[in-house]
Amino acid sequence: MEAYVEPATNVTATTVVLIAHDGEWTRRALPSRPVAFDVARSLDIPVYDVNLTGYPRRMREWTSRQRRPKQR
Repeated sequence: MEAYVEPATNVTATTVVLIAHDGEWTRRALPSRPVAFDVARSLDIPVYDVNLTGYPRRMREWTSRQRRPKQR
């Protein structure tokens, strides 16, 4: 698992996106950027600033797979 810190905007608070090895992800709001980095470090997982790194390909691929209609 890895954490990607997203900056606060006029509409949303600072968020952290937790991304699993297969690309599945979840987003959670946190009070501030330093808190987001501290939380990830306390979990002992790699943490990145999404403005510097972007999102990993596996996250986009997982999201794309979830949007496809299920084949029977």
